Amino acid sequence: MSEPLPRAYFICIGNAGRSQMAQAFYERLGGEARSAGSRPEDRLHPEVVDAMSEIGVDLTGRSPKGIAQEDVEWAEIVVSMGCGDACPVLPGKSYVDWDLTDPAGASIEEVRAIRDEIERRVAEFGS
Repeated sequence: MSEPLPRAYFICIGNAGRSQMAQAFYERLGGEARSAGSRPEDRLHPEVVDAMSEIGVDLTGRSPKGIAQEDVEWAEIVVSMGCGDACPVLPGKSYVDWDLTDPAGASIEEVRAIRDEIERRVAEFGS
């Protein structure tokens, strides 16, 4: 029997694209995940919602959230994607930094490439 996936917290700037996609892929792997942004936007990027729906992942109904101390404490691994100094650091947590392009204002083709890269990276947690 394989080890359960660690509880993951995905953080980016707006919580309207990268971290939302990562959370959805992680949950699809069977892991527990949350996501947030250092400066949460009003809504998810429509291109992100469209790109995820193309592969059967529904992000409608999700909305951006800010970083919360209780979520950092809950997580066993924190994955940051461009939140810089706003990313919280607590001792005893595992931290990973993914240098990924922000999908804000990107074309659907660019968003698909970002989506596929996030899916590939998330899949590595399950292997």
